[in-house]
Amino acid sequence: MENSWATLGVDLHLDTPAAMASGVRRGLTDALREAVRGGRLAPGTRLPSSRSLATDLGIARNTVADAYADLVAEGWLTARQGSGTRVAERAVPGPVAAPRPRRTGGAPTYDLMAGRPDVASFPRAQWLKSARRALAAAPDDALGYGDPRGRVELRAALAAYLARARGVRADPDRIVVVPGIAHGLTLLGTLLHACGLGRIAVESYGLDLHWERLDRTGLRTVPLAVDDRGAHTDALTGHGAALLTPAHQFPTGVPLHPDRRAAAVDWARRAGGLILEDDYDGEFRYDRQSVGALQGLDPDRVIYLGTASKSLAPGLRLAWMVLPAALAPEAAELKDAHGAASSTLEQLTLADFLTSGAYDRHVRSARLRYRRRRDHLVASLAEHAPDVRVTGIAAGLHAVLRLPPGSEQTVVQAAHWQRLALQGLSRFRHPQTAEPPLDALVVGYGTPSDRAWEAALEALCRALP
Repeated sequence: MENSWATLGVDLHLDTPAAMASGVRRGLTDALREAVRGGRLAPGTRLPSSRSLATDLGIARNTVADAYADLVAEGWLTARQGSGTRVAERAVPGPVAAPRPRRTGGAPTYDLMAGRPDVASFPRAQWLKSARRALAAAPDDALGYGDPRGRVELRAALAAYLARARGVRADPDRIVVVPGIAHGLTLLGTLLHACGLGRIAVESYGLDLHWERLDRTGLRTVPLAVDDRGAHTDALTGHGAALLTPAHQFPTGVPLHPDRRAAAVDWARRAGGLILEDDYDGEFRYDRQSVGALQGLDPDRVIYLGTASKSLAPGLRLAWMVLPAALAPEAAELKDAHGAASSTLEQLTLADFLTSGAYDRHVRSARLRYRRRRDHLVASLAEHAPDVRVTGIAAGLHAVLRLPPGSEQTVVQAAHWQRLALQGLSRFRHPQTAEPPLDALVVGYGTPSDRAWEAALEALCRALP
């Protein structure tokens, strides 16, 4: 093959056309010098050989060699036998950072934010084994754009796992893989709004990110009151859809009472409504039998939303929707139009991780680890803050600490002084909720490493009244 820019050396972009007007050698020298001076060519960067760059630019090799020699003499480049020509090491002034706002109590040392897993315990070795097996077995078409619903291998593995572990009734054709539950809600909100819905019922305590995603699709979110039996599903009359967390209400931590579960499904059947079930941490149950998915009661009226963000890691960007048969094609088509998809290789890896049993082993191990942390939290509070009532601890990755009325903001500030990152319950309250506010802390025990957990607990106890 003839030597050309396509076959020789490394690529190097230079802004040479205007500079060349003053002469080829001088123009090349000026362009290289400016690339180094401006920081685009960092210290230590290896430049193409004189022959390669001359071929790329369509100029004489001696011209490039002379330009390199000039810049070596000036100290911009270095040239050593066997090492080639490189940008010289020198002090390069970095950008001037804007002054940071002063923090009261300093930057957080311990992360006790709710809804976050211990990513330090991610099963790297087992995941790598699954990735290798999946890549070795993957057909060539797996590296293309593929089915907007997601890889069939993952959808089949999810259908089997969800049926076994969560009581979900599904087949692979009704599953759509999405980058996250928030993205799934955007798709569903768009579909619901296109069907003529103008509002959707949501729990009065929840994630503002989810409410905002639904608001952007044109739906108005209307809060349902929440108490120690979960959301007031008897208030669903007049709505066309509802977003619920029935297995473990976020963030209060209570399961939806069986009577209210039945009432929700009855409403959906009677009114032709849809329930969007966010099963964000369905695997983590400690003191009671796992609460099955609401979707199992009526797969044609409940859309199931699940995620790997809590069980594995949010960085995987893997979540899934199990839809009624009539909606699955529309959701897949809309997802394809939005152009957002999870990595095919990650999907294939998760499929192998599920079918090999590695996922079940990881969940059991994580469940034991989180339960130990929860028990430690409860014991420490009983000893150091006996007046603080702990609720929502039968499942999940967080606990709710009930506080004396009017004290939440003071305690949150005290926690920040102890360099704890956590939030009060009011942070999760829907802005249009009419019920009286509850003073509480929402304490996540998933994120700190095992080594940091003891110190984080001590800091939390110091912040409590």
